Amino acid sequence: MAYYQQQPFYNPQIPFTGSIQGGLQDGKCITVCGRALPGANRFHVNLQCGSRPDANVALHFNPRYDHSSGYIVTNTKQNNCWGTEESIYQALFPMGSPFILLILVTSHSYKISVNGIHVMDYKHRIPFNMVDTITVDGMVEVNTIGFQEAVGPSFAAKANYGPSFATQANYSVPYKTNINGGLWPGRNISIQGVVNAHASRFEINLRHRNGIAFHYNPRFDENLVVRNTQTAWQWGSEERSGEIPFHRGQNFQIIISCNPQHYNVFVNGNQVHTYIHRFTNLSEIDVLEVSGDLSLIDVNV
Repeated sequence: MAYYQQQPFYNPQIPFTGSIQGGLQDGKCITVCGRALPGANRFHVNLQCGSRPDANVALHFNPRYDHSSGYIVTNTKQNNCWGTEESIYQALFPMGSPFILLILVTSHSYKISVNGIHVMDYKHRIPFNMVDTITVDGMVEVNTIGFQEAVGPSFAAKANYGPSFATQANYSVPYKTNINGGLWPGRNISIQGVVNAHASRFEINLRHRNGIAFHYNPRFDENLVVRNTQTAWQWGSEERSGEIPFHRGQNFQIIISCNPQHYNVFVNGNQVHTYIHRFTNLSEIDVLEVSGDLSLIDVNV
């Protein structure tokens, strides 16, 4: 089972320094969701050995806007000396636009993708198991920094994904996967993605053999989220209170947390909905479905 062993950092103040619990290991994945600020000149994400100002930096990932089109510089710092720069001459972080940066640790390199597209392999110059800190600085705002461990089939596939994250059929929409062992109090489901720019609706369903235990349906055309349960093809009464916590064209992380009496739904670290169980045989809830106007980046059940 793939899951977050370390809780994400939500809406960190920039400049930011955070600990990577347990350090890096082969197959571990770090996800940074944010937005380059309008008028930005540069920002960076560093994976480093400790939090001191003179710490060695294993990976320096540095989008720059010195040229009108923008580009990215990567490098390593050892003993206060920078090494040879490696550059990517692509405008992957438009100012004012949201991004999802994914860094996957492998035995030979960091595999780096932006918005689901693989952009480079950065070969290790410092052993990755010496890295225990992430820092973010510059003209950027960050919504979440998430950590996923090298466990379960999701990450086995990710470690062998080939030349492009975008080719992962696993996360095509509509998306469906089994929830092995069903649900139980304390089990969480995490979904990361991007809402389509002209989205009308999307939905998340927790299914069992005879229906849908929890239907979660953001509707941009109505500016609300519908929650409901379907039993024997019959829908119950809708819960429609509250505003919609999603925005067209922006990234998000949803965590559905199963509790003894209800589900708690968190969006980008904020609890936004509570839904009391109408279907109480939690162990029989064994399928997750995601469909509608969104792109998926990662799903963990």
